Amino acid sequence: MAAQIVQVSGTGLTAAGVVAVARTGAQTVLADAARRAMEESAAVVARLAASDEPAYGVSTGFGSLANVVIPAERREELQRALIRSHAAGMGPPVEREVVRAMLLLRARTLAMGRSGARPVVADTMLGLLNAGLVPVVPEHGSLGASGDLAPLAHCALALLGEGEVDAADSRRLAAGEALAAAGLEPLVLLAKEGLALINGTDGMLGMLVLALHDLERLLRVADVTAAMAVEALLGTDRAFAADLIALRPQPGQADSAANLRRLLAGSPIVASHRHGDDRVQDAYSLRCAPQVAGAQRRE
Repeated sequence: MAAQIVQVSGTGLTAAGVVAVARTGAQTVLADAARRAMEESAAVVARLAASDEPAYGVSTGFGSLANVVIPAERREELQRALIRSHAAGMGPPVEREVVRAMLLLRARTLAMGRSGARPVVADTMLGLLNAGLVPVVPEHGSLGASGDLAPLAHCALALLGEGEVDAADSRRLAAGEALAAAGLEPLVLLAKEGLALINGTDGMLGMLVLALHDLERLLRVADVTAAMAVEALLGTDRAFAADLIALRPQPGQADSAANLRRLLAGSPIVASHRHGDDRVQDAYSLRCAPQVAGAQRRE
């Protein structure tokens, strides 16, 4: 069977694609349309860099240094210094799958062509993923909603050939050594590209995508478990009838009830006591299973 290839573009990346890259090592490639969009975006930044008019993060410093003009010969140094200064996390490393998801999602953001980064930046990120190299990202240090600056900076540091990475065989390697072995050139960042690499929340998003994928699987297991419990306890499927469930039109509840109806359809155990049972109703844990599991399916 051919290996799965996930195409990265500004619009075409799915949650399933993120999970495949993060967990199963699916290969990645930058879409042609994304490459063109990035080239156009990088050209805009190049024009701003050549202009006499100051542009934030291009020809100026950051934050309180926004009014400080950076000479053209020091702008590469500025971007590299930005990455180094923010790669200041601490603690145990973040899980491998989360870092892979984070790298992929940041590449997807750049692929939208709104960040001013050249295609080679995304290509190097995807090359790192395809080679099974995972930057070592400490668990603590993110600013959260203000941006996953520290985690993304540790990812970017590896792209520069600095810091450490974990190889596919779990060996801890110096990033420069690992890039060379994989045939990848360390990035030399141009104006704005350091900012583009770290100004986002892709760490949190990666965790969320993986968590939602796991939750979806758990909810399917919950419905299967509930159906088995109904059979084991000689319950009824009538509490899951579509017209009854529709009286409280909560979409998640309806989805869960429909799943239970499918699972129990034609069950000889449920049919065996459909008539002549003197119980008025099943226990809450059975008859309200769609309401409980359904609440988790929809916000």
